[in-house]
Amino acid sequence: MSTREKIASYLEGSEALLLEPEIFDDAIIGITERADGGQLVAYDRTRVIDILEAQGMSRDEAEEYYSFNTCGAWVGEGTPIFVDTRWAE
Repeated sequence: MSTREKIASYLEGSEALLLEPEIFDDAIIGITERADGGQLVAYDRTRVIDILEAQGMSRDEAEEYYSFNTCGAWVGEGTPIFVDTRWAE
């Protein structure tokens, strides 16, 4: 069972959304929980940008795309969150 399948199964019935199938799965770092019982899928910001870059974008293009089309896209309460792990190194 893939990471995506495991997470989708775990979050069944939840409003949590996943990014494009199989494209960003390697950037998933976990599931968050809120006090109200809500759960969201958490992605590593740097990994998302690296994946965009690997698809042929320059680093600047990937950063801009991420800012406006990924992190900047609010699609409701289940919108994924993005964690900047650079500060944890």
